[in-house]
Amino acid sequence: MTAVVVAMLLTLIRPKDVRLFPLWVLPVVETVLLAVLIVRDPGRIDKRSSFLRGVSITVTALLVLDALAATVRLIVALIHGGSMTNSPTKLLAAGAVVWLSNLLAFALLYWELDAGGAANRAHRMPQYLDLAFTQQLSPEIARPNWRPGFGDYLYLGLTTSTAFSPTDVMPLAKWAKLAMGAQSMIALAVVGLVVARAVNVFT
Repeated sequence: MTAVVVAMLLTLIRPKDVRLFPLWVLPVVETVLLAVLIVRDPGRIDKRSSFLRGVSITVTALLVLDALAATVRLIVALIHGGSMTNSPTKLLAAGAVVWLSNLLAFALLYWELDAGGAANRAHRMPQYLDLAFTQQLSPEIARPNWRPGFGDYLYLGLTTSTAFSPTDVMPLAKWAKLAMGAQSMIALAVVGLVVARAVNVFT
């Protein structure tokens, strides 16, 4: 829940050049969807309901699509020029916001899709894993009945965005491999292009 709120706040502080919709659109839609989740399942949102899962996936999908759109618009602005591309400070700030938006969006995507979602993981883990964490590959070092929490998926998103490859979490399902590959490429493009442009402006 907190991650979704932070992701929405990041959309509010993005420069106009990297926004896809008017400032208010995404926060309003996400707030309505979150309200539905909270009303239908107050507390930890751990009921196994196809409706609630559909709403939760919609929330995550909107954040991922918005982060991807912001990335594309940032790259277009870097190529063709824009109001922020002549200021290293504004450019680095915009790049940081887009990078963080992608990190949170993909962390939420992993959290939502891995092993059927958070509610499903709370009840049982499947025999065949989508994402293999160290504690699952080496259960002798983990607490009994260990389950990955959102912090684990946030760390997965962080390492994928910084190392540009898997570190301690192995993608086993095709969707996980595609998602981690896409996140790595996006992070590499944002960091490489933003830093290169900023250095060019400085010099």
